[in-house]
Formats: sequence, structure tokens, C-alpha cells
Amino acid sequence: MKSIILGTAGHIDHGKSALVRALTGKDPDRLPEEKRRGITIDLGFADLDLGDVKVAFVDVPGHERFVKNMLAGAHGVDAVALVIAADEGVMPQTREHFDICRLLGVQNGLIVITKIDLAEEELLPLVRAEANELVAGSFLEGAPIVSVSARTGVGLDELKEALRKVASQTFLRPAYFVTRLPVDRAFTMKGFGAVVTGTLVSGEIVEGDELELLPGGLPVRARGLQVHGKTVNRAAAGQRTAVNLGGVELSAIERGMMLAPIGRLKPTQMMDVQLEVLPGAARPLRSRTRVRFHIHAAEVLGRVRVLNEASEIAPGQTGFAQISLELPVIAVAQERFIIRSYAPSQTIAGGEVLDPFALKHRAKDLKQITGWLQAMLGADGTARISAFIQAANDQGLRLAELTARTGWSEPALRKVCGEALEQGVIKDCEGILIASANFQRLSDAAVAEVKAHHLREPLAKGLGREILRERVFGHTPQEVFRTVLRQLEQGGTLVAEKDMVRSSEHKPQFTGVDAKLRDLLESIYEKAGLEPPSLNEAIERAGVAGSERTQARKVMQHLLDEGAVVRIEGDLCFARRRLEALKKRVQDYGDDHEPSRTIDVATFKNLAGVSRKYAIPLMEYLDRERITRRQGDQRIILKPARGRRQDTTAAG
Repeated sequence: MKSIILGTAGHIDHGKSALVRALTGKDPDRLPEEKRRGITIDLGFADLDLGDVKVAFVDVPGHERFVKNMLAGAHGVDAVALVIAADEGVMPQTREHFDICRLLGVQNGLIVITKIDLAEEELLPLVRAEANELVAGSFLEGAPIVSVSARTGVGLDELKEALRKVASQTFLRPAYFVTRLPVDRAFTMKGFGAVVTGTLVSGEIVEGDELELLPGGLPVRARGLQVHGKTVNRAAAGQRTAVNLGGVELSAIERGMMLAPIGRLKPTQMMDVQLEVLPGAARPLRSRTRVRFHIHAAEVLGRVRVLNEASEIAPGQTGFAQISLELPVIAVAQERFIIRSYAPSQTIAGGEVLDPFALKHRAKDLKQITGWLQAMLGADGTARISAFIQAANDQGLRLAELTARTGWSEPALRKVCGEALEQGVIKDCEGILIASANFQRLSDAAVAEVKAHHLREPLAKGLGREILRERVFGHTPQEVFRTVLRQLEQGGTLVAEKDMVRSSEHKPQFTGVDAKLRDLLESIYEKAGLEPPSLNEAIERAGVAGSERTQARKVMQHLLDEGAVVRIEGDLCFARRRLEALKKRVQDYGDDHEPSRTIDVATFKNLAGVSRKYAIPLMEYLDRERITRRQGDQRIILKPARGRRQDTTAAG
């Protein structure tokens, strides 16, 4: 059965509650004070079963002092019944309630002229004309107008038919949003504990679900559910829902909180919006104005910063603004809200959230920011997601962060992101999504940085991986850095070798002087055998002094990089050919001393022809190379793996 939420709207004492009572047989006024004073103070609820459709009424107070309560119920309604008393016509709260519904983006409804038994018959056409004038050009233009008397019952059957027609024309709520239930009422029931009620604006709640109350993030469990006063196992979007919560005390719950799946939504205190200032506003809405911000059932104080050169939006005009709130709220993109003046409290504007997690903007960036916000208006799913990812610059966004911004479910996001990936507008970097333009810019910058390093250091093997990350990817997640590097490697542009990155075309370039120095240093280590000089001594033997020593160290580093010389400890380096010959000599010694294959320090000194100064580092090097294994004061000479002995022999 189709179910819709219908909100009442209209001036005080125009018969909204009486109308709901006449239609449903249920009194929406539940508070003793409401019954004593004869006026609606807070939200009231009732439901009407029309056979093929069920209408859940949210009856709101009409007094100007209780508009904040009216707003708590107006968010989330599918349609509105604008109630106008035949004996009074359009009144101030009729206009304000209608403006609120229009600003909240309500798309369907009807007009109900009540108390026809108290008005002269000739007044009814005038009231109808006045109602038509009020709603001209709005979502209620051309809507059904039904005249009724709640006291006599005249017109109620016609009204039910009109409600059935309105319900048939009301679209089902999208299924791609995560579960959200704004709390508009909280109370306790004996034997059950805390209960919250609200309009389930999206998703579903199943008995036993683990949820959280936001913005505080209190974990709770749905112990029981009721829809339209009946116990159910599951509540769906568009239903008035009561949830019995486990794991929380009533004192921790406030109107305006949001019930949602754990970890899906996040609170915010700054958002970019499009604002529409009502034509009847007393003055332009200016930057720094303190306002009352209403979203769903929450009311929070905040300030407006108008994003234009004039720093104001005139009555009847629209513009972009940034809202800074004093307390956090839950908001997602495309959500509607209302702004009321701080004092006196009057509805002055409303609009749409464009970026719920905005950053503070610099004045010089306003043109760029407003261009981005303009593109967000009416953008389709792929364009909207791509715009959020673009705005995140080099940081990119994860799916969870996109969920918090859009309120979309993970399957819906994956579908839209898949389309954006196919179109080539975004890149997936190990779960972090980044705009393709930003990805390409980072790739180009990485290649440029590596090539610049080669020009500065032609003898260096490459640029350190971490140095590259710090210089180009300092404000970028590691996942993006790794993906850029991997793609550049796959494309044959860069080569990453251990902790170094180089251009695929790079080969160390030697001048005539450097080439001679390289050969000389290699010869010094070759001739020194297994008792080599320190690096400084080798440079001195090469006849290098003063400022040229720095270049000599770079040449030496190249010898180490290409493996002609091997560093085994600190500043202790050996010619590779000498080390390979030593390995063969030790292996031959082991073969000659089967089965023990052991060697001690004294024997090794004689075998290698070195002093203890060199023997100990060389023996530790052989341990690392798995030629030997230490056992007490001796070494066991390991038998070579198949194929290794031949390679070692050839190298010697």
C-alpha cells in the first residue's frame, strides 16, 4: 500500500487540528495544555487509511510563537494541505507557512477552505480567489481546492478523494539514500525505555538494527518499531515511525538529532548553500547576520556570509552563501533548510545545501567558488560526485566521505563512481578517488621533479622515493602517490628501484674528468684487495682535494650503485671482484674440510690474508650473504644452492 506524509499548514485557529480529527477520528492535540487552551502548541500525528493509500498527517501549530515546532514537522512531508478558514481568509501565518513549504521544496498538495459553516456563502469565491492569488506560480498553482466543515462533515468525502488524488501524484522517495530518521519527539514508555519518533525520510529500519544518534554519535539499537501506531518488524522511507531504542537514556536525546546507520553520516558546522530571500523580508540578508538555521527537526544559531561582492542578497533574490553554525548538525547535499531572523524570529529565507562540508573561502577565490557552486545546481549524480572529488583537490575522497556529503548508499555511490571512472573524469587510487585532471598534474609534476634531479645530479642513480613524495605529494595520501608512481612505471616513463626513482631514459653521465676519476677509484679498491682504504683515504690516493671531494663522493656513490664496489659496513668498501673471489676460496675450504665444514677467525685470517680489523667485518658479511653461518666461536660454511657455485666460480 502506498503511504505518504501530509503536513498541515495555516494560521492559528483555522481548523487544522479539527480537520485532522474529523478525517481520522484521532485527536492530534496530545498535550494537556493544548486541550486546556484550545490551541496546538507542538506537533500532532494521526493517520488515515483510504484503502489503496495511507495518509499520515503531521499537524503543526499555527501560532507565530510556535513556528519552530511547525518547522520540526514540515521537513520530510511529501505533500501539504494549506488550510484557510472561510471566515478569515489568508492571514499572516498562512503566508509564512506557505513560504516555508515552498522554500522546503514541497512539490505537491492541496488547499482546504475550512469552517464554511461559519461564513456567508458569497464569501467563499473571494476566499478561493485570495488563495489562488497566494499560490500563483508555485507548486500549489492549479492544485485542488476543497471546501469543508469539520463540524458538520460537509465536503469531507470530497476531501478524501482529493487526498487520494494527491497521493497518486506523489512520487515515491528515492531508494538510494542511507537510512535517516530526524527525531522530532522523544519520550519514555514504562517497560520499554526511550522512544523516538520522526518521519523516516530515507532508507529503512529493521528491528534489531545497530544505529547511532547524531551529531553525538551515540550507539543505539532498534529494539522495536511502530508505524502508524502498529508494531512492525520493518519501517520504510516515507512512514511516520516510532523506534524503541536500547542503549541510551531519554536525557541524552534531543529534538533535532538524527538516527542513522553507524559511521555513514557526519556532523558539520559549515556549509555552502544557495539562498532565496523572501520578497517580504524587511531588509537584505547581509554577511555576518546572525540567524536561526532550521534543518529537519533541528534549530541551530549561526551566521551567514554572502558570497558576492555586495555581501548581501536583496529581498526576492537568490544567491550563494556560506553558513557557519554554532553547533553541529547533520546535512547532506541537495537538502532543504529554512533561515529565520534571530530577533524578532521571522522566516526570511531558505534554500538548498550544495556542499555540506565547506571550507572557509578566501575573498580572492569567490569567483571560482561561485562558479563551482553554480555548476552544482541541478547537476546529475555523476557530475555532482565528480565535482566533490574535484573540490577535494590532491586529497581526494573515499566512498565513506562521499556518503557523508551526499547521503547516498554505498551501492548507489559505486554505480555513479563507476560511470565517472568509465568517462575518465576521476581516478581510483587504492580506494581514494581523485579528479583525473589532478592525477595528471601530479604525474606531470613527479616526472618533472625526477628529470630536474637528473639535470642537477647527472651521476646520481635517481631521486629518493621519500624525497619525491615530500616534494610533490606532501599534501596527498600515500595511496595516490603509490598509484601515480605505479602508472608511470607501467607507462615506461619512470623506474622505481627500491628506494630510488629515475627516468626510464636516465643513465649516469660522466664527463672526461669524472670518467677518469671513476676508473681510478675502482682501480684503487681493486688493487687494495681485501684490505681497502677508507673512503677519505681512497679519495686522497686519487689525488682529489678541496671542493672537488664532493664530486668524488658522487662518483664513488655511482660505483656503489652499479655494484662495482660493495659497502659492507660503515665506510668499509671492497671491489666486488675481490669479494666474489673470497666467497669461492671459502667454499673451496669447506669442500676440503668435510664433513665439519667449520672455520674459525684465526683460520679465516690466514685464508683471506687479512688482519682482524678486516676479518670480522668480512665474516659478518659472509654470514649475511649466506655463505657461512655463525655457531659459537666458529662458522659453518654452507653448501651452495644448486647453480650458485657455478655463478660464483665464473665471477671469481
